[in-house]
Amino acid sequence: MATTALTGFSMMSLLSLGYLTWDLMSPNQVENEPDQIFGNRSPVPRPPHIIFIMTDDQGFNDIGYHSSDIRTPALDKLAADGVKLESYYIQPICTPSRSQLITGRYQIHTGLQHSIIRPRQPNCLPFDQVTLPQRLQELGYSTHMVGKWHLGFYKKECLPTRRGFDTYFGSLTGSVNYYTYNSCDGPGLCGFDLHEGETVAWGQRGKYSTHLYTQRVRKILATHDPQSQPLFIFLSFQAVHTPLQSPREYIYPYRGLENVARRKYAAMVSVVDEAVRNITYALRKYGYYQNSVIIFSTDNGGQPLSGGSNWPLRGRKGTYWEGGVRGLGFVHSPLLRRKRRVSKALVHITDWYPTLVGLAGGNESLTEGVDGYNVWEAISEGKESPRLEILHNIDPLYNHARSGSTAKGYGIWNTAIQASIRAGDWKLLTGDPGYGDWTPPQILPGFPNSWWNLERHTHPRKSVWLFNISGDPYERFDLSEQRPDVVKQLLSRLVYYNRTAVPVRYPSEDPRADPHLNEGAWVPWVGDEEEDSWDSVYQKKNKDWKKKLKQSKSKSFFRRLNTRMMSNKI
Repeated sequence: MATTALTGFSMMSLLSLGYLTWDLMSPNQVENEPDQIFGNRSPVPRPPHIIFIMTDDQGFNDIGYHSSDIRTPALDKLAADGVKLESYYIQPICTPSRSQLITGRYQIHTGLQHSIIRPRQPNCLPFDQVTLPQRLQELGYSTHMVGKWHLGFYKKECLPTRRGFDTYFGSLTGSVNYYTYNSCDGPGLCGFDLHEGETVAWGQRGKYSTHLYTQRVRKILATHDPQSQPLFIFLSFQAVHTPLQSPREYIYPYRGLENVARRKYAAMVSVVDEAVRNITYALRKYGYYQNSVIIFSTDNGGQPLSGGSNWPLRGRKGTYWEGGVRGLGFVHSPLLRRKRRVSKALVHITDWYPTLVGLAGGNESLTEGVDGYNVWEAISEGKESPRLEILHNIDPLYNHARSGSTAKGYGIWNTAIQASIRAGDWKLLTGDPGYGDWTPPQILPGFPNSWWNLERHTHPRKSVWLFNISGDPYERFDLSEQRPDVVKQLLSRLVYYNRTAVPVRYPSEDPRADPHLNEGAWVPWVGDEEEDSWDSVYQKKNKDWKKKLKQSKSKSFFRRLNTRMMSNKI
């Protein structure tokens, strides 16, 4: 069970505040397959093959069934025949989403609550965390990862092959060239980043990464015996993250789109769609499909500056508005009991950990202490979600809102701190949630980037927002002044969560990581025997953050933070 039960919140108080509004489909809207169901009542004889596909920076409006300008027939068909997750939440940037998927824990419980893991930081997924692939290995699975890691690599012990994956093929940093696999972390700080297991895969450059990763997944499927051992594949596409690169033939169908960035971006989505179609075909061809579960998920909201779109949701990648944290997601499987429907059940990315461990045959003891819930019955059968609340994050190091204070938080919480939480229908934001405009689909070519910064501030000095997300999914009506009772209760929940938080792990960059010192590649640079001292790093950062910020405004690192994570390198 999750450790984040609604302590202090009774079911009656949730109902009285309007927190619970469950929208379930009626029985005549679904297709029943009573003989194919997971769960305690009727377990299947063999654990299913699990294919988890994650895309990078794909916005809420960047799929065919949400948008008319991007064509994704394969994804649309899989989603239509499965279960679309329309109340599915992820994190606003890359590292946090991946860490929560792999550990089943909120960022505040892994020390990764601030920003991302940068290539030169001696930081990675905490070693005391038992990862999802490790649990699946314990349950007899063959585990494989293909694609973007972005969970740290300063030591070999951080690498995917040391964290539960039998094989790994992909890139360790956050952003690489799709053909050359060159990755930069500042001017002159570039290196090669494509790895086969724990060695550098120099010979693969020149091949488009989405195609290359798809070929690797198909090879895994072709060489594994689906009858002998269940398979878990985590396919973490680099697409559709910048740089905007795609084979030319995929761009041509979108020649009618006036915005050049959107045109290239749409082409990249089409390549992903083709990749998913080919993988699904391989699942059928090699005998996996009938006993398989395919999960599709984005890692964060889209970036309008780079062709993405979250319309009609508010905000973008790097923000805690719905456009940053409400993700695309669906489940496709012959094992679903109620198919061809839309689920409004509340689901968070941490929920995949206990859900997949449960599907694999693991008992609750294997997921004790995680923040996720087993949501399979909510997805497969249309039952109510066991999740009533989501902590989006508490980031004590993010730029404090000048207008925030403990007084404005009713003496309960310092509203200068960036934080966000959802309970039932209600969502609260404090501090600086990030760029909060509504960006419509881009149609004009060459639109000046600086114009996107002209945010329409209705209340420029606010530090608290409250929305009823079920009734106002686009966050247009702030109810913080009308419902101070709800604000106070959610501020109290932030206090509760903050008491459980571990110190932030955000060390200074290490010059030894420079690829020029490591034969031109991004590779581990610290010996496994070298000790870490996270407490001292955290205390220094936490104590002197205001002084450090003032002293470093001219440095590019803090400029990236101060621009609210708009950099394409995040």
